[in-house]
Amino acid sequence: VQLQASGGGLVQTGGSLRLSCTASRRTSSSWTIGWFRQAPGKERDFVAAITWSGGSTTYADSVKGRFTISRGNAKNTVYLQMNSLKPEDTAVYYCAARSGWFSRSVTEYDYWGQGTLVTVSS
Repeated sequence: VQLQASGGGLVQTGGSLRLSCTASRRTSSSWTIGWFRQAPGKERDFVAAITWSGGSTTYADSVKGRFTISRGNAKNTVYLQMNSLKPEDTAVYYCAARSGWFSRSVTEYDYWGQGTLVTVSS
């Protein structure tokens, strides 16, 4: 499956953006879609994930209460609504997919999108 992330851009502190992750085909109900981010010079970190089967979600502590991951009605789109953005949220955001339950590990995701840049100005 191929993934395409979009929706990044430049926003001021406190602003909002919505990222989209579109898969080339419908994913199975047993799959998990995750969002990760990588700031310059840093490792790629987990942000949020959602399962298709029941819509269960999990978040990194750093974004909990500010970001919301959700799925579209068709089983090929996942969104990441980002509110109250901070300069430290600046990064390239990637979506990824894996067959199975939640994982926060980069190495356990099999499919990756190309990334979309989010820049939060202070």
